[in-house]
Amino acid sequence: MKFFPESALVQLEYEKVKTLLALHCRTEYAKYRADNLRIHTKKEFITTELQQTNEFRLLQQSGQHFPNDFTHTLQKELKLLGIPGAVLSGEQFLLIRRLTDNANNIFRWFDNERRIAYPAMAKVTSDAYYEKRIIEMLDEVLDETGQVKDSASEELGNIRMNLYRKRNELRRVFDKIVGKLNKQGYLADIEESFMNGRRVLAVFAEQKRMIKGILHGESDSRRTSFIEPEETTELNNTIFSLENDERKEVYRILRKLTQDLSVYASLLKTYHAISGEYDFIRAKARFSMEYNGNFPVVLDKAHVKLI
Repeated sequence: MKFFPESALVQLEYEKVKTLLALHCRTEYAKYRADNLRIHTKKEFITTELQQTNEFRLLQQSGQHFPNDFTHTLQKELKLLGIPGAVLSGEQFLLIRRLTDNANNIFRWFDNERRIAYPAMAKVTSDAYYEKRIIEMLDEVLDETGQVKDSASEELGNIRMNLYRKRNELRRVFDKIVGKLNKQGYLADIEESFMNGRRVLAVFAEQKRMIKGILHGESDSRRTSFIEPEETTELNNTIFSLENDERKEVYRILRKLTQDLSVYASLLKTYHAISGEYDFIRAKARFSMEYNGNFPVVLDKAHVKLI
């Protein structure tokens, strides 16, 4: 596109305007839109953009809340979702849930009355829909912290029940050993610790030969030795094996969830774009309020009025 004069954008401080607009953006999507803002000449496009800004400004000025609170960038997660064999973590799935919940809030906000009152803003969601199955799938597998639920599979439930029992058994045996060795004065002040993921006794170095078990290491001062008593070795082995089984089953469940959710990858990308687009509209509205901007009348041809 050619400009007349060629220095028009410099004289209008167009780059400065884009920089100031970007300061009001909360998402990477909106910042990208601001940084790459270009001149448009189609009246329909320009009018829609101006109407969206004006409608959001009226919302802000009236003190109404527009429910678009998702500001994270999920490009990496959404890309992985479309790759066969990829596995998302519980934390990544939580972000996807928040994105979907954010989309739901937006769709619910646009009831019939608001679609009439804010037609330009409503156009952003015109080609999208809310899919409740996404959140249902996530809630069947993950809790509110992103951890895989015991009920996610029968196998995982059994593994965790066995882990709970074996850990309690280990605690009882270990507490009995600690009480006995404490009376004999063999244990250091910290009494016990964990080495290589296994529960060990903290024994005075000069007493280490008095205890049967596996030596896992020593303190920096070499005054304390860390020993796994032979009474707990088999229990520790069982727990270690169960923990490994748990990791494998959790991985399998997350992989299946990633695969199942991949059918909605395109829709989730749309939700992400909608969130970013409304953030961009919000930024333009905030920018216009900052400089007391007005909603202009746009004509599609040259017009001069002489008085």
